[in-house]
Amino acid sequence: MLYYLFEYLENQYELMGAGLFQYISFRSAIAFVISLLISTIYGKKIINYLRRKQVGETVRELGLEGQAQKTGTPTMGGVIIILATMVPVLLIAKLDNIYIILLIITTLWMGVIGFVDDYIKIFKKDKEGLKGRFKILGQVGLGVIIGSMLYFNNDVTIKEKLSPQGIVQIAEDGNPKLFGDAHKSTKTTIPFLKNNELDYSKALSWLGDDYQKYAWIIFIPLVIFIITAVSNGANLTDGIDGLAAGSSAIIVVTLGIFAWVSGNIIFANYLDVMYIPNSGEMVIYISAFAGALIGFLWYNTYPAQVFMGDTGSLTIGGIIAVLAIATRKELLIPVLAGIFLAENLSVILQVGYFKYTKKKFGEGRRIFKMSPLHHHYQKSGYHESKIVTRFWIVGIMLAVITIVTLKLR
Repeated sequence: MLYYLFEYLENQYELMGAGLFQYISFRSAIAFVISLLISTIYGKKIINYLRRKQVGETVRELGLEGQAQKTGTPTMGGVIIILATMVPVLLIAKLDNIYIILLIITTLWMGVIGFVDDYIKIFKKDKEGLKGRFKILGQVGLGVIIGSMLYFNNDVTIKEKLSPQGIVQIAEDGNPKLFGDAHKSTKTTIPFLKNNELDYSKALSWLGDDYQKYAWIIFIPLVIFIITAVSNGANLTDGIDGLAAGSSAIIVVTLGIFAWVSGNIIFANYLDVMYIPNSGEMVIYISAFAGALIGFLWYNTYPAQVFMGDTGSLTIGGIIAVLAIATRKELLIPVLAGIFLAENLSVILQVGYFKYTKKKFGEGRRIFKMSPLHHHYQKSGYHESKIVTRFWIVGIMLAVITIVTLKLR
Protein backbone atom coordinates (compact mmCIF):
# COMPACT_ATOMS: atom_id res chain seq x y z
CA MET A 1 0.00 0.00 0.00
CA LEU A 2 2.74 2.45 0.97
CA TYR A 3 4.63 1.53 -2.19
CA TYR A 4 1.77 2.78 -4.36
CA LEU A 5 1.33 5.89 -2.19
CA PHE A 6 4.97 6.93 -2.48
CA GLU A 7 5.00 6.06 -6.19
CA TYR A 8 2.07 8.46 -6.66
CA LEU A 9 3.73 11.18 -4.56
CA GLU A 10 6.95 10.87 -6.54
CA ASN A 11 5.22 11.00 -9.93
CA GLN A 12 2.75 13.77 -9.10
CA TYR A 13 4.62 16.00 -6.65
CA GLU A 14 8.25 14.86 -6.95
CA LEU A 15 8.36 14.41 -3.18
CA MET A 16 11.93 14.17 -1.92
CA GLY A 17 12.77 10.67 -0.71
CA ALA A 18 9.68 9.04 -2.21
CA GLY A 19 11.85 7.41 -4.87
CA LEU A 20 13.53 5.28 -2.20
CA PHE A 21 10.47 3.03 -2.26
CA GLN A 22 11.41 1.99 -5.79
CA TYR A 23 14.46 0.17 -4.41
CA ILE A 24 14.01 -3.39 -3.24
CA SER A 25 16.94 -3.06 -0.84
CA PHE A 26 15.33 -0.11 0.97
CA ARG A 27 11.90 -1.72 1.20
CA SER A 28 13.44 -5.01 2.36
CA ALA A 29 15.23 -3.25 5.22
CA ILE A 30 12.03 -1.47 6.26
CA ALA A 31 10.05 -4.73 6.05
CA PHE A 32 12.60 -6.50 8.26
CA VAL A 33 12.56 -3.77 10.91
CA ILE A 34 8.75 -3.58 11.01
CA SER A 35 8.33 -7.37 11.29
CA LEU A 36 11.03 -7.59 13.98
CA LEU A 37 9.34 -4.88 16.03
CA ILE A 38 5.90 -6.45 15.66
CA SER A 39 7.10 -9.92 16.65
CA THR A 40 9.04 -8.69 19.68
CA ILE A 41 6.80 -5.89 20.99
CA TYR A 42 3.35 -7.19 20.09
CA GLY A 43 4.51 -10.79 20.40
CA LYS A 44 4.59 -10.36 24.18
CA LYS A 45 1.03 -9.04 24.16
CA ILE A 46 -0.14 -12.02 22.11
CA ILE A 47 1.63 -14.44 24.47
CA ASN A 48 -0.08 -12.85 27.48
CA TYR A 49 -3.44 -13.08 25.67
CA LEU A 50 -2.88 -16.77 24.92
CA ARG A 51 -1.95 -17.35 28.55
CA ARG A 52 -5.13 -15.60 29.77
CA LYS A 53 -7.21 -17.74 27.42
CA GLN A 54 -5.36 -20.82 28.72
CA VAL A 55 -4.19 -21.74 25.23
CA GLY A 56 -1.50 -23.98 26.69
CA GLU A 57 0.46 -26.91 25.34
CA THR A 58 -0.57 -30.39 26.46
CA VAL A 59 2.68 -32.34 26.47
CA ARG A 60 2.56 -36.10 26.02
CA GLU A 61 4.74 -38.08 28.40
CA LEU A 62 7.71 -39.31 26.36
CA GLY A 63 10.22 -39.68 29.15
CA LEU A 64 12.28 -36.67 28.06
CA GLU A 65 14.14 -34.46 30.52
CA GLY A 66 12.42 -31.14 31.22
CA GLN A 67 9.30 -32.21 29.37
CA ALA A 68 6.90 -31.82 32.29
CA GLN A 69 7.86 -28.16 32.78
CA LYS A 70 6.63 -27.34 29.28
CA THR A 71 3.03 -28.24 30.09
CA GLY A 72 0.83 -25.15 29.99
CA THR A 73 3.24 -23.06 27.89
CA PRO A 74 1.17 -20.98 25.45
CA THR A 75 1.00 -22.44 21.96
CA MET A 76 -0.41 -21.24 18.62
CA GLY A 77 2.41 -18.69 18.63
CA GLY A 78 2.59 -19.10 14.87
CA VAL A 79 0.01 -16.31 14.83
CA ILE A 80 2.86 -13.97 15.82
CA ILE A 81 4.95 -15.07 12.84
CA ILE A 82 2.05 -14.73 10.41
CA LEU A 83 0.99 -11.31 11.72
CA ALA A 84 4.55 -9.95 11.80
CA THR A 85 5.08 -11.12 8.21
CA MET A 86 1.81 -10.02 6.67
CA VAL A 87 1.67 -6.46 8.05
CA PRO A 88 4.91 -5.19 6.42
CA VAL A 89 4.20 -7.17 3.24
CA LEU A 90 0.77 -5.55 2.85
CA LEU A 91 2.27 -2.14 3.59
CA ILE A 92 5.44 -2.24 1.49
CA ALA A 93 5.36 -4.96 -1.20
CA LYS A 94 3.86 -4.71 -4.68
CA LEU A 95 0.60 -6.53 -4.08
CA ASP A 96 -0.03 -7.10 -7.78
CA ASN A 97 3.23 -9.08 -8.12
CA ILE A 98 2.41 -12.72 -8.88
CA TYR A 99 5.08 -14.04 -6.51
CA ILE A 100 3.81 -11.94 -3.61
CA ILE A 101 0.28 -13.16 -4.33
CA LEU A 102 1.49 -16.78 -4.25
CA LEU A 103 3.24 -16.26 -0.91
CA ILE A 104 0.23 -14.52 0.66
CA ILE A 105 -2.04 -17.40 -0.44
CA THR A 106 0.44 -19.93 0.97
CA THR A 107 0.72 -18.12 4.31
CA LEU A 108 -3.02 -17.81 4.85
CA TRP A 109 -3.86 -21.30 3.53
CA MET A 110 -1.29 -23.17 5.64
CA GLY A 111 -1.96 -20.87 8.59
CA VAL A 112 -5.64 -21.86 8.58
CA ILE A 113 -4.80 -25.58 8.40
CA GLY A 114 -2.36 -25.25 11.30
CA PHE A 115 -4.77 -23.10 13.31
CA VAL A 116 -7.57 -25.66 12.96
CA ASP A 117 -5.18 -28.41 14.02
CA ASP A 118 -4.09 -26.48 17.12
CA TYR A 119 -7.67 -25.49 17.93
CA ILE A 120 -8.81 -29.12 17.94
CA LYS A 121 -5.88 -30.13 20.16
CA ILE A 122 -6.43 -27.37 22.70
CA PHE A 123 -10.14 -26.67 22.84
CA LYS A 124 -11.50 -30.06 21.77
CA LYS A 125 -8.96 -31.86 23.99
CA ASP A 126 -8.01 -34.15 21.12
CA LYS A 127 -4.25 -34.73 21.21
CA GLU A 128 -4.23 -35.98 17.63
CA GLY A 129 -5.59 -32.68 16.32
CA LEU A 130 -6.77 -32.45 12.73
CA LYS A 131 -6.91 -35.87 11.09
CA GLY A 132 -3.87 -36.64 8.98
CA ARG A 133 -5.91 -37.14 5.81
CA PHE A 134 -7.36 -33.64 6.11
CA LYS A 135 -3.89 -32.13 6.57
CA ILE A 136 -2.66 -33.94 3.49
CA LEU A 137 -5.77 -32.87 1.57
CA GLY A 138 -5.09 -29.25 2.52
CA GLN A 139 -1.45 -29.50 1.45
CA VAL A 140 -2.42 -31.14 -1.83
CA GLY A 141 -5.01 -28.42 -2.43
CA LEU A 142 -2.40 -25.72 -1.91
CA GLY A 143 -0.01 -27.59 -4.21
CA VAL A 144 -2.62 -27.66 -6.96
CA ILE A 145 -3.27 -23.90 -6.59
CA ILE A 146 0.42 -22.91 -6.48
CA GLY A 147 1.43 -25.33 -9.22
CA SER A 148 -1.36 -24.15 -11.51
CA MET A 149 -0.60 -20.47 -10.96
CA LEU A 150 3.12 -20.96 -11.56
CA TYR A 151 2.49 -22.99 -14.70
CA PHE A 152 -0.39 -21.13 -16.33
CA ASN A 153 0.05 -17.51 -15.19
CA ASN A 154 1.64 -15.40 -17.92
CA ASP A 155 3.61 -13.31 -15.39
CA VAL A 156 5.71 -16.31 -14.35
CA THR A 157 8.49 -16.29 -16.92
CA ILE A 158 12.24 -16.56 -17.33
CA LYS A 159 14.79 -14.89 -19.61
CA GLU A 160 17.67 -16.90 -20.97
CA LYS A 161 21.14 -15.82 -22.06
CA LEU A 162 21.38 -15.17 -25.78
CA SER A 163 24.66 -17.08 -25.76
CA PRO A 164 27.05 -18.56 -23.20
CA GLN A 165 29.52 -15.81 -24.07
CA GLY A 166 27.14 -13.03 -23.02
CA ILE A 167 26.83 -9.98 -25.28
CA VAL A 168 25.73 -10.97 -28.78
CA GLN A 169 23.18 -8.31 -29.66
CA ILE A 170 22.74 -4.58 -29.36
CA ALA A 171 19.32 -3.25 -28.35
CA GLU A 172 17.61 -0.28 -30.05
CA ASP A 173 18.93 2.07 -27.36
CA GLY A 174 22.47 1.04 -28.21
CA ASN A 175 23.04 -0.94 -25.02
CA PRO A 176 24.19 -4.55 -25.05
CA LYS A 177 21.40 -7.11 -24.93
CA LEU A 178 22.31 -10.06 -22.74
CA PHE A 179 19.03 -11.88 -22.37
CA GLY A 180 16.28 -12.88 -24.77
CA ASP A 181 12.59 -12.13 -24.34
CA ALA A 182 10.67 -13.37 -21.33
CA HIS A 183 8.91 -16.67 -21.95
CA LYS A 184 7.11 -19.46 -20.14
CA SER A 185 9.30 -22.36 -19.11
CA THR A 186 9.38 -25.37 -16.81
CA LYS A 187 13.17 -25.19 -16.51
CA THR A 188 14.80 -25.44 -13.12
CA THR A 189 18.33 -25.42 -11.74
CA ILE A 190 20.33 -28.59 -11.06
CA PRO A 191 23.04 -28.01 -8.43
CA PHE A 192 26.67 -29.07 -8.84
CA LEU A 193 26.43 -29.70 -12.61
CA LYS A 194 28.06 -27.67 -15.39
CA ASN A 195 25.05 -27.59 -17.68
CA ASN A 196 22.85 -27.02 -14.70
CA GLU A 197 19.36 -26.61 -16.15
CA LEU A 198 16.63 -29.23 -16.34
CA ASP A 199 13.38 -28.86 -18.26
CA TYR A 200 10.64 -30.98 -16.69
CA SER A 201 8.73 -31.01 -19.96
CA LYS A 202 11.53 -33.04 -21.61
CA ALA A 203 10.26 -36.09 -19.72
CA LEU A 204 7.21 -36.00 -22.00
CA SER A 205 9.08 -35.60 -25.28
CA TRP A 206 7.85 -39.05 -26.32
CA LEU A 207 4.37 -37.55 -26.72
CA GLY A 208 5.41 -35.78 -29.94
CA ASP A 209 6.00 -32.21 -31.06
CA ASP A 210 3.38 -30.72 -28.73
CA TYR A 211 4.78 -32.38 -25.61
CA GLN A 212 5.48 -29.06 -23.84
CA LYS A 213 1.77 -28.23 -23.48
CA TYR A 214 1.38 -31.29 -21.23
CA ALA A 215 4.25 -30.40 -18.87
CA TRP A 216 1.74 -29.57 -16.12
CA ILE A 217 1.20 -33.32 -15.72
CA ILE A 218 4.69 -33.49 -14.22
CA PHE A 219 5.06 -29.99 -12.80
CA ILE A 220 1.94 -29.74 -10.62
CA PRO A 221 2.37 -33.16 -8.89
CA LEU A 222 6.00 -32.19 -8.21
CA VAL A 223 4.88 -28.94 -6.57
CA ILE A 224 2.36 -30.89 -4.47
CA PHE A 225 5.08 -33.31 -3.33
CA ILE A 226 7.54 -30.55 -2.41
CA ILE A 227 4.99 -28.51 -0.45
CA THR A 228 3.76 -31.58 1.43
CA ALA A 229 7.26 -32.86 2.20
CA VAL A 230 8.75 -29.55 3.35
CA SER A 231 5.73 -28.50 5.45
CA ASN A 232 5.70 -31.86 7.20
CA GLY A 233 9.47 -31.64 7.68
CA ALA A 234 9.12 -28.25 9.36
CA ASN A 235 6.31 -29.65 11.50
CA LEU A 236 8.46 -32.56 12.70
CA THR A 237 11.39 -30.23 13.41
CA ASP A 238 9.28 -28.16 15.79
CA GLY A 239 9.93 -30.40 18.77
CA ILE A 240 12.31 -28.48 21.01
CA ASP A 241 12.70 -24.81 21.87
CA GLY A 242 13.98 -22.65 19.02
CA LEU A 243 14.87 -25.46 16.62
CA ALA A 244 12.26 -24.92 13.90
CA ALA A 245 12.30 -21.10 14.00
CA GLY A 246 16.10 -20.83 13.98
CA SER A 247 16.64 -23.44 11.28
CA SER A 248 13.92 -21.86 9.14
CA ALA A 249 15.44 -18.38 9.48
CA ILE A 250 18.74 -19.71 8.09
CA ILE A 251 16.95 -21.36 5.15
CA VAL A 252 14.81 -18.30 4.41
CA VAL A 253 17.75 -15.87 4.39
CA THR A 254 19.57 -18.16 1.95
CA LEU A 255 16.54 -18.27 -0.33
CA GLY A 256 16.47 -14.47 -0.10
CA ILE A 257 19.94 -14.38 -1.63
CA PHE A 258 18.79 -16.58 -4.49
CA ALA A 259 15.68 -14.44 -5.05
CA TRP A 260 17.80 -11.28 -5.08
CA VAL A 261 20.25 -12.73 -7.60
CA SER A 262 17.60 -14.31 -9.83
CA GLY A 263 15.53 -11.13 -9.91
CA ASN A 264 18.42 -8.78 -10.73
CA ILE A 265 19.54 -8.85 -14.35
CA ILE A 266 23.06 -7.62 -13.51
CA PHE A 267 23.74 -10.27 -10.86
CA ALA A 268 22.02 -12.95 -12.92
CA ASN A 269 24.34 -12.12 -15.84
CA TYR A 270 27.48 -11.93 -13.69
CA LEU A 271 26.81 -15.21 -11.90
CA ASP A 272 25.43 -16.82 -15.06
CA VAL A 273 22.18 -17.93 -13.42
CA MET A 274 18.62 -17.99 -14.67
CA TYR A 275 17.04 -14.53 -14.74
CA ILE A 276 13.47 -14.57 -13.41
CA PRO A 277 11.70 -11.23 -14.07
CA ASN A 278 9.82 -9.71 -11.10
CA SER A 279 11.06 -12.41 -8.70
CA GLY A 280 13.17 -9.86 -6.82
CA GLU A 281 9.99 -8.62 -5.13
CA MET A 282 10.05 -11.82 -3.08
CA VAL A 283 13.00 -10.35 -1.17
CA ILE A 284 10.51 -7.98 0.51
CA TYR A 285 8.45 -10.92 1.70
CA ILE A 286 11.53 -12.90 2.72
CA SER A 287 12.88 -9.97 4.76
CA ALA A 288 9.58 -9.62 6.59
CA PHE A 289 9.42 -13.37 7.18
CA ALA A 290 13.02 -13.53 8.45
CA GLY A 291 12.35 -10.64 10.83
CA ALA A 292 9.24 -12.39 12.13
CA LEU A 293 11.15 -15.62 12.75
CA ILE A 294 14.03 -13.88 14.52
CA GLY A 295 11.63 -11.85 16.64
CA PHE A 296 9.71 -14.99 17.50
CA LEU A 297 12.97 -16.61 18.65
CA TRP A 298 13.16 -13.93 21.35
CA TYR A 299 10.38 -15.80 23.13
CA ASN A 300 10.88 -19.29 21.71
CA THR A 301 14.49 -19.98 22.70
CA TYR A 302 15.09 -22.15 25.77
CA PRO A 303 13.20 -21.97 28.05
CA ALA A 304 10.40 -21.16 25.63
CA GLN A 305 7.68 -18.70 26.64
CA VAL A 306 5.59 -19.71 23.64
CA PHE A 307 5.40 -22.52 21.07
CA MET A 308 4.54 -21.88 17.43
CA GLY A 309 2.26 -24.93 17.16
CA ASP A 310 1.16 -26.26 13.80
CA THR A 311 -0.10 -22.74 13.04
CA GLY A 312 3.53 -21.75 12.68
CA SER A 313 5.36 -24.91 11.60
CA LEU A 314 3.06 -25.85 8.71
CA THR A 315 3.05 -22.25 7.50
CA ILE A 316 6.84 -22.01 7.65
CA GLY A 317 7.26 -25.23 5.67
CA GLY A 318 4.76 -24.14 3.02
CA ILE A 319 6.44 -20.75 2.55
CA ILE A 320 9.92 -22.28 2.25
CA ALA A 321 8.67 -24.77 -0.35
CA VAL A 322 7.00 -22.08 -2.47
CA LEU A 323 10.06 -19.81 -2.26
CA ALA A 324 12.32 -22.62 -3.45
CA ILE A 325 10.00 -23.52 -6.34
CA ALA A 326 9.49 -19.88 -7.40
CA THR A 327 13.25 -19.22 -7.51
CA ARG A 328 13.75 -22.48 -9.45
CA LYS A 329 15.91 -23.88 -6.66
CA GLU A 330 13.64 -26.71 -5.48
CA LEU A 331 16.30 -29.34 -6.25
CA LEU A 332 18.51 -27.67 -3.64
CA ILE A 333 15.97 -28.33 -0.88
CA PRO A 334 17.59 -31.65 0.21
CA VAL A 335 20.80 -29.69 0.88
CA LEU A 336 19.49 -26.35 2.13
CA ALA A 337 16.69 -27.88 4.21
CA GLY A 338 18.84 -30.83 5.25
CA ILE A 339 17.66 -30.48 8.86
CA PHE A 340 14.05 -30.96 7.76
CA LEU A 341 15.09 -33.88 5.55
CA ALA A 342 16.96 -35.59 8.39
CA GLU A 343 13.97 -35.19 10.72
CA ASN A 344 11.64 -36.61 8.07
CA LEU A 345 13.90 -39.54 7.23
CA SER A 346 14.45 -40.41 10.90
CA VAL A 347 10.70 -40.88 11.36
CA ILE A 348 10.28 -42.83 8.10
CA LEU A 349 13.23 -45.11 8.88
CA GLN A 350 12.16 -45.64 12.50
CA VAL A 351 8.58 -46.55 11.64
CA GLY A 352 9.54 -48.66 8.62
CA TYR A 353 12.24 -50.61 10.47
CA PHE A 354 10.00 -51.16 13.49
CA LYS A 355 7.22 -52.62 11.32
CA TYR A 356 9.69 -54.73 9.32
CA THR A 357 11.38 -56.24 12.38
CA LYS A 358 8.06 -56.83 14.12
CA LYS A 359 6.81 -58.77 11.12
CA LYS A 360 10.05 -60.71 10.71
CA PHE A 361 11.09 -61.32 14.33
CA GLY A 362 7.81 -60.82 16.18
CA GLU A 363 9.29 -57.89 18.06
CA GLY A 364 9.70 -54.35 16.80
CA ARG A 365 13.22 -52.91 16.89
CA ARG A 366 14.41 -49.32 16.61
CA ILE A 367 17.21 -47.56 14.78
CA PHE A 368 17.05 -44.46 16.95
CA LYS A 369 16.31 -44.16 20.65
CA MET A 370 13.40 -41.95 19.62
CA SER A 371 12.31 -40.10 16.52
CA PRO A 372 12.29 -37.40 15.19
CA LEU A 373 16.07 -37.13 15.29
CA HIS A 374 16.31 -34.34 17.87
CA HIS A 375 14.56 -36.59 20.42
CA HIS A 376 17.22 -39.25 19.80
CA TYR A 377 19.86 -36.82 21.03
CA GLN A 378 17.71 -35.84 24.00
CA LYS A 379 17.46 -39.51 24.94
CA SER A 380 21.25 -39.69 24.58
CA GLY A 381 21.63 -37.12 27.36
CA TYR A 382 22.23 -33.91 25.40
CA HIS A 383 20.56 -30.76 26.70
CA GLU A 384 18.05 -29.37 24.23
CA SER A 385 19.79 -25.98 23.98
CA LYS A 386 22.99 -27.76 22.90
CA ILE A 387 21.07 -29.83 20.34
CA VAL A 388 19.43 -26.71 18.91
CA THR A 389 22.72 -24.79 18.68
CA ARG A 390 24.45 -27.67 16.90
CA PHE A 391 21.55 -28.12 14.51
CA TRP A 392 21.79 -24.40 13.72
CA ILE A 393 25.52 -24.79 13.01
CA VAL A 394 24.78 -27.67 10.64
CA GLY A 395 22.06 -25.55 9.03
CA ILE A 396 24.52 -22.68 8.47
CA MET A 397 27.04 -25.08 6.91
CA LEU A 398 24.35 -26.43 4.57
CA ALA A 399 23.33 -22.87 3.68
CA VAL A 400 26.92 -21.99 2.78
CA ILE A 401 27.19 -25.09 0.59
CA THR A 402 23.92 -24.11 -1.10
CA ILE A 403 25.13 -20.57 -1.81
CA VAL A 404 28.40 -21.91 -3.20
CA THR A 405 26.40 -23.74 -5.89
CA LEU A 406 25.85 -20.35 -7.54
CA LYS A 407 29.35 -20.69 -9.00
CA LEU A 408 30.22 -24.34 -8.28
CA ARG A 409 29.26 -26.04 -11.51
